[in-house]
Amino acid sequence: MSGLLQIKEYLRSVRQRKSIIFFMIISLGILTLISASCKRHGTKDNIPLAKVGDKYLYESDLEGLIPKDTKPNDSILISRSYINKWVQTQLLLQEAENNLPPDKLDFEKQLEEYRNSLIIYHYETEYVNQHLDTVVTDNDIKDYYQSHLKDFQLKQNIVKVIYAVLSKKNDKGKRLEYNFKRIFRLPDSILLDSLDRYAPARALTFSTDTNTWIPFDEVLKVIPIETYNQELYLKNHRIIFITDADNDYLLKFVNFKIKDETSPLDLENRFIRSIILNIRKKILINNLQQEIYNQAKQQKEFEIF
Repeated sequence: MSGLLQIKEYLRSVRQRKSIIFFMIISLGILTLISASCKRHGTKDNIPLAKVGDKYLYESDLEGLIPKDTKPNDSILISRSYINKWVQTQLLLQEAENNLPPDKLDFEKQLEEYRNSLIIYHYETEYVNQHLDTVVTDNDIKDYYQSHLKDFQLKQNIVKVIYAVLSKKNDKGKRLEYNFKRIFRLPDSILLDSLDRYAPARALTFSTDTNTWIPFDEVLKVIPIETYNQELYLKNHRIIFITDADNDYLLKFVNFKIKDETSPLDLENRFIRSIILNIRKKILINNLQQEIYNQAKQQKEFEIF
């Protein structure tokens, strides 16, 4: 039996050696084919992945496409998707090139104009960044505002308000409502101070910001005011108390402006500042262009025939 086992072991080893030799021959053949293909359309380190007409997509074109730590299966999906998209794009491009008239395929002039515009834009941007005076004073803003009042008309009603919303579920609901009503009847300076101290622990929400203009429509999202004529309502109400099934609402109008009136300066401050800076930019660029032209003309750097 031991002799038979030795014979079987020997035959198994022979078969293994034959399999290894066969595998090596096949692998060598595949490598030879890849090498030949790379010599024709790439290099040993840059294998072509797809071909449309005479255009090739190479392995190197996918560099940086797949993020690090991507799972192998996801990497394959991303690569396949990119390759398919590339093929579709090339096929569409090929179809377009074969069917469009020659004048529709000549982009040299357009590309040159785009390049020129891009270079000039970047140069002017750098020049402006280095030379623009960005200091805009309050007087600059006020002067511009006063000389362009017609440009600042309101498109909607705006208000400055103080408000508070109280929950009726609070155990001290009635007492809270009474105390808050007393607070809202105080002069504005005392009202703001009292509300800032009293409201945080007792109100559902409140606001003491009297510096910011807000659209009246935004107030209606917080305070359930019912009115069919906002302008008339604003002109006839100063302090209002509203109640519904869940809450009590207290509001005081500090100031208001009606639609089509001149927009207040403090609302337009930022916008005017940006306008002034844009005007300065245009003047700076125009002066730069004129200066370059005058200097070139003086030094006879160009001729017009």
